[in-house]
Amino acid sequence: MKPIYVGLLGVGTVGGGTYTVLKRNQQEITRRTGRNIVIRMIADLDQEKVRHLTAGDDVIVTSDALEVARHPEIDIVIELMGGQTIAKQAILEAIAHGKHVITANKALLAIHGNEIFAAAQQRNVIVAFEAAVAGGIPIIKALREGLAANHIEWIAGIINGTSNFILSEMRSKGLDFTTVLAEAQQLGYAEADPTYDIEGIDAAHKITIMSALAFGIPVRFDQTYIEGITKLANDDIRYAEELGYRIKLLGITRRTANGIELRVHPALIPVKRLIANVEGVMNAIIVKGDAVGPTLYYGAGAGAEPTASAVIADLVDVTRLLTSGPEHRVPVLAFLPELLSDTPIVPMEAVETAYYLRLQVLDKPGVLADITRILADNHISINAMIQKEHADKEDKVNIIMLLHKTREKNVNTAIEKIQNLPAMTDKIIRIRLEELGS
Repeated sequence: MKPIYVGLLGVGTVGGGTYTVLKRNQQEITRRTGRNIVIRMIADLDQEKVRHLTAGDDVIVTSDALEVARHPEIDIVIELMGGQTIAKQAILEAIAHGKHVITANKALLAIHGNEIFAAAQQRNVIVAFEAAVAGGIPIIKALREGLAANHIEWIAGIINGTSNFILSEMRSKGLDFTTVLAEAQQLGYAEADPTYDIEGIDAAHKITIMSALAFGIPVRFDQTYIEGITKLANDDIRYAEELGYRIKLLGITRRTANGIELRVHPALIPVKRLIANVEGVMNAIIVKGDAVGPTLYYGAGAGAEPTASAVIADLVDVTRLLTSGPEHRVPVLAFLPELLSDTPIVPMEAVETAYYLRLQVLDKPGVLADITRILADNHISINAMIQKEHADKEDKVNIIMLLHKTREKNVNTAIEKIQNLPAMTDKIIRIRLEELGS
């Protein structure tokens, strides 16, 4: 039987790992698919690097990704270049030429996924993207297939290893954000420009994709609320720990009566939750279904071979499906394209959750009464409160409050009014709190 010929675009960390793992496990993969899968062409600007990687193998090397996308011998194109220009052009060109596509490009799918999926549907080809979310964790397959019987209620995940490493180190070593970021860059966990990781953008790309799969909606990255970890202080991490919580950067999407929540931000999580104890660069995702309850997925969210594992899993799936008609395939966003929902995304001001507040105030009578009055006027009740002496100034104290669940708009209004009190000596710190219970 004719081999399945694959064109690989990009041999960076993930592309090189994909080539290595596929070659190493060739026999096992053939036993799973019944077809020999061969990387026939590779496109990369560094052709010398490609030739070194493929030494002794019969591979066509080019610097032109579009040449691979158009080549008549190629059955499947794997896009691992990243970016949103040449990568998008190559994927659409491959689809136009009737080729199936596998990609790990979460930013491209989060922003241009609707266009790409529509083109694939028109040409009856597959777009697979297991590696785009959480590296080697098979969360896409779980959402599309394993949990298909369920009415998904919510998803919450630690889906950016860089930010999780930074928060873990800040907590365990008592270091400040800037120091740990420099350490993460030195270790290779953070890019020279870490903006996408520390500002929550990378996590937002991923939760956008998972939300579409969970709820059968188009991808809506432009409506995602995004807040990063750059403003978190050691004091808040320490106080959260004293109260029985850990601070993590979470991607959250939840079905509500008013629509779908879609947000990324730091959150306090009870230490007793398994996900609160995920440390370092590891990823973890909780999916809550009505039938199965909460399920937890944990593993390496990045790296050459973990991500290659997900790419090759897609390759195996696509190979198995090549002989089946489009009507027998799992829809790309889990739901039939014509039955995608237009359920609105809930604006952040309408989201209801609990909160942690840290207020630095002058230590004098009546201050706490003024604060609690403003909270009560905005229908906000206090769950717990502690007072801490200021480390440097005897006339100031830190008041730490945990608030019961309330609407974000109410908290914003209360914070604005409290901030204007004469006794306030610094900006109020607000972090959301997620119980993540069943």
